Amino acid sequence: MELLPIILTISGLVMFEVISSVDNAIINAEVLSTMGQKMRKFFLLWGLLFAVFVVRGLLPWLIVWVTLPSLGPIGALTATFSNDPKVVHAIETSAPILLIGGGIFLVFLFFHWLFLEEKNFGIKGERLFQKFGVWFYAIISILLAVIVWFALRVNPLLAFGAVVGSTAFFIIHGFRQNAEMAEISLKNSGRSDLSKVLYLEVIDATFSIDGVLGAFAFTLSVPLILIGNGIGAIVLRQLTMSNIDRIKKYIYLKNGAMYSILCLGTIMILDSFGFHIPHWLSPLVTFGAVGYFFFKSKRALN
Repeated sequence: MELLPIILTISGLVMFEVISSVDNAIINAEVLSTMGQKMRKFFLLWGLLFAVFVVRGLLPWLIVWVTLPSLGPIGALTATFSNDPKVVHAIETSAPILLIGGGIFLVFLFFHWLFLEEKNFGIKGERLFQKFGVWFYAIISILLAVIVWFALRVNPLLAFGAVVGSTAFFIIHGFRQNAEMAEISLKNSGRSDLSKVLYLEVIDATFSIDGVLGAFAFTLSVPLILIGNGIGAIVLRQLTMSNIDRIKKYIYLKNGAMYSILCLGTIMILDSFGFHIPHWLSPLVTFGAVGYFFFKSKRALN
């Protein structure tokens, strides 16, 4: 890749990681406010290292390795920089399975937010969707059935990848929902600071799934994903302690994150079916969606 596409890709990854994890930062800040200074520093130092190097570091590499087991652990890390025709062919053959699974996960995530989650209504029509929240499961079931039907015509493994993506969504969503419900009792309980740190690490890991899967809409290059998501995680930790109250005032930022998630998920699904998607489209969509709702939030403050 040339320098400009690399810079654009990393910038998009950083932006997406930060915006998609704003809820995570808010939860972190609220729980940290109930902890002693010593354990706060411990979490911000060692928790950051764990979030960057273990969760956001190992997860994309592990996903590529599982999708392309023939490459081996080292090959999965360096595959996208290889000129070996066999490696290129392996990536082209197996990448659609990864892309459709990640795309399904992200699209389901968007529809769950649109139909069921509490939100500040940033666009006309969002309120109407929430009134018909009971239709969420019907919509995603029909959507999955249609995508699997077309995927079966291309490759049965592609259809399996779509099912894996939906399964991953419900598993991760279940863990996250349980963790968020435990947040209130945890803040008001007499539990030790160590147990709160462990809780924050678990919920951070569940939130990181969105950013890691969405990163594959930008690039299949694991090193670039590590750099972009790593920088995003560092920025997120800084926001947790310094400007989280200010960030919460921008009430439509979550809307921007979710619409970018919808677009990135759609891009991944289309890419898995062989549609040519320009490499600059994912960063452009992310900056556009987040930028629009950022300025909308700013106007709401005036």
